[in-house]
Amino acid sequence: MFTIANGIILKGQDLTLKKENIVVDEGKIVEIAKESMEGKIIDVDGAVVCPSFVNGHMHIGDSIIKDEGYSLSLSEMVKPPNGVKHVALANASDDEVISAMEETMWDMAKSGTTHFIDYREGGIKGVKLLKKASTNIPIKPIILGRDDSFYGEDPDLKKVKIAIRKLLKIADGIAPSGFGEITDEVANLIVRECNKHGKLSSIHVGESESNQLESLDEFGKTEIGRGVNSNFNQLVHLTNPISDDLSLVSKSNQNVVVCPRANATLNVGVAQLNKMMDLGIRPLIGTDNVMINSPNMFRELEFTLKLMSVYYKNYIGPKDLLKMATTNVCDNAINAIVKKSTIDVGSDAEFIVLNSFSKNPYLNIINRCESKNILYTINKKVNV
Repeated sequence: MFTIANGIILKGQDLTLKKENIVVDEGKIVEIAKESMEGKIIDVDGAVVCPSFVNGHMHIGDSIIKDEGYSLSLSEMVKPPNGVKHVALANASDDEVISAMEETMWDMAKSGTTHFIDYREGGIKGVKLLKKASTNIPIKPIILGRDDSFYGEDPDLKKVKIAIRKLLKIADGIAPSGFGEITDEVANLIVRECNKHGKLSSIHVGESESNQLESLDEFGKTEIGRGVNSNFNQLVHLTNPISDDLSLVSKSNQNVVVCPRANATLNVGVAQLNKMMDLGIRPLIGTDNVMINSPNMFRELEFTLKLMSVYYKNYIGPKDLLKMATTNVCDNAINAIVKKSTIDVGSDAEFIVLNSFSKNPYLNIINRCESKNILYTINKKVNV
């Protein structure tokens, strides 16, 4: 048992500012109160206590080719099976992939991330490699698999169904690349089987304008519209919505993840975060491909804060932005799989303690803090 004393706590789903102490026993928060003092006392002297980060979208496998292919198009970089990353993964040894993923996970753990949702290439083998790589690292990967049988204009749906069922025995869900590579029949199969097994289904939609227009021309619906109709649990990017795309998403129960730094690097646009929030969408934020971005959530948050301000000439609330990296997932249906906690009595102890440089704790984290400013990362795998 220990007590984090004299901290500035960002409490609950809404990150409400409280000057209270937190008592932790056997990985659980058992008390939050000014007068609480039990076990080992850790006086943090005005430091900010924030829920640890969840990285809402990653491709950790391409850690093996950091910064290769810069300036290439989205398709040239990531479209299966001939994108730069897919060729690199096909030619890499298992040990190379595992070592690169381990390095990235340690980077994330040291920068306050305790959970990440990964689109795992390589079928069953790819899922197993990430499970092996994460074994001794204090971080939880939510692993979404995929299989080559998903792709093509006329896939064998029997083989697709078999591949999905095999993946769901070891993965947390399924995540094909996008609607440019799969048919609606495959999409529907994935969603149906994931729902049946209580697993997470996710897909990229609306990342580029050209993908949106091609989908609209061929199917009479945008990629975002097809994603909504297919009922994937989680839609990633939505960088280039057309017409009523965002309104459709707001009326669904689907989770949204945005990746501003990745979209900027690939020249595909800027997510309309202010409009999303006006419509009641509460997205997560992710760092996307490690080959083009560091997995550091501090960098993602600061970039997003300033990008939204200059691009849309409208400020985004720093507390709302910080929720995208911490607590938005906690009241979402996908949290049954992610299992991320808020700072509340009875919750798992999953938080970071950071130096305070500012009277605004939200901007302090987004605008001032770096990995070196984390005093403690508390999670179920760590004892203080």
